[in-house]
Amino acid sequence: MAASFRCVLVLFVIFLSALNVATAATCSDCFIPSRAAYYPNSDEKGTESGACGYGTFGATINGGDVSAASDLYRDGVGCGACYQVRCSDSTYCSDKGVTVVITDQGSGPSTDFILSRRAFGRMAQTTDAAASLLALGVVDIEYRRVSCSYPSKNITIKIDENSNYPHYLAFALWYQQGNSDITAVQLCETKNLNCKLLSRSYGAVWTTTSPPSGSLSLRMLFSNDVTGDETWVVPVNNIPDNWKAGDTYDTGVQVNA
Repeated sequence: MAASFRCVLVLFVIFLSALNVATAATCSDCFIPSRAAYYPNSDEKGTESGACGYGTFGATINGGDVSAASDLYRDGVGCGACYQVRCSDSTYCSDKGVTVVITDQGSGPSTDFILSRRAFGRMAQTTDAAASLLALGVVDIEYRRVSCSYPSKNITIKIDENSNYPHYLAFALWYQQGNSDITAVQLCETKNLNCKLLSRSYGAVWTTTSPPSGSLSLRMLFSNDVTGDETWVVPVNNIPDNWKAGDTYDTGVQVNA
């Protein structure tokens, strides 16, 4: 009987261990412990020179609730991803925390996030508590990835100011909803559908030194690390044949996954 009991007990422990591993691997809503700091300047919002290549958009998107990330930057793939971040001290911190958009790369002492001052303070319960958080400078937090939401906005193509028609084209993609990543982009001629795979220059900026001629169509590959799903999305609207540096073009499509 003792040997049988030990056998059952071992099997039960193995079952619980396997269950815990499976739960950890599939738990997309679980919070992960870390630490966060904030940009060491007086600007309440983000930086206009962030490593994602968003420019002024990166400072003002989401009302200025933005952040730099270290490992979560993921060589630029993480640009535009949204995270719920909440600090851990119940004396100062709210249960909801703040939702931030990754617009830059950066790290501090054992931190995953460097938030804008605005976002850092919004983790607090009150204005006075926000001042106390800012005085601390670095705080313990927990975070999880959440879906981005931009009501009444489609994914938008922003042509980089360094683009040179028709020889060099660079652009970033704005207002991407959901919690998937854009992992590949193709640029196609609309007339004959010849396509070329673009290079990620840095951050969220995609480039080509010899763009196809005429009106151009994009194909964007959305990848979800949690579900493993990959989906190509083709915008409704094209980039016009006379595209200009600095212009923005509404793709006519949005994603939610």
